[in-house]
Amino acid sequence: MGSRKKQMADAIKEGKKQIAFAKLNNCPTSPRKMRLVADLVRGERVEKALSILKFSQKEASSKLEKLLLSAIANWQSKNEEANIEEAELIVQEIRVDGGAMLKRLRPAPQGRAHRIRKRSNHVTIVVGANNNTQS
Repeated sequence: MGSRKKQMADAIKEGKKQIAFAKLNNCPTSPRKMRLVADLVRGERVEKALSILKFSQKEASSKLEKLLLSAIANWQSKNEEANIEEAELIVQEIRVDGGAMLKRLRPAPQGRAHRIRKRSNHVTIVVGANNNTQS
């Protein structure tokens, strides 16, 4: 029974070795604007995703490009013997969640005030090896 548990644990470890992630917390961009850029690269191969982010005009694309490079470096540190080109890394998951909101007041006519909400977001990128290519 103990050897079977060890085999299962080793299999889970190998599965975890195939993926790597990177997180960006409290990025001062609204989540809606960040999701527009994140939708462009979701499910794409890493090389294509990097070129999409590099040539995108949106401000959020530079932050996502840096985060994607970090996720690739994390994958490389987990799999030192593997080659990135042969592994065919893909962006498996990219999630944009709302972060903390800074609330400010803007003066309005007739003694009133409008609330300004300065939004931020949390981004998580998961990259992994594409094992089911041309099987």
